[in-house]
Amino acid sequence: MALIGRLHPLLVHFPIALVLIAAAAEGIATVSGEWRWRTVAVANVRIGAAFGLVTAFAGWRLARALGMDWTGALAVHGWLGAIATSAIAAAALVSAGADGRSRLEFLLYRVMLFAAAALVAVTAHLGGLLVWGADFLRL
Repeated sequence: MALIGRLHPLLVHFPIALVLIAAAAEGIATVSGEWRWRTVAVANVRIGAAFGLVTAFAGWRLARALGMDWTGALAVHGWLGAIATSAIAAAALVSAGADGRSRLEFLLYRVMLFAAAALVAVTAHLGGLLVWGADFLRL
């Protein structure tokens, strides 16, 4: 099981990229009105949700395998990651209703997608701070 945890740094970048691309594609679809972008968004959020679940599980395993102190920034990163993963999964689930069946379903999909993208961005930033430190970009 320790191997699964050690895969977290390798796996984490893929769902982050997929969710951010999904949000960008949905934004382009909203502005341009082209449905092809919505197809890109829905596909990316669904794949991102699947990989996000695996990545979140690996992250929890990593923290336990290393015997890390589950306080402070690590706890915030872990719990925010769990919330972000749940939001991605929710966005993927409600994307089934985003094909125009109901205005409320479409609005729910869009809100969940953009909320998930924001949560993913914040969680990823906190993960970067954990690994590289706050002064990484300082010269």
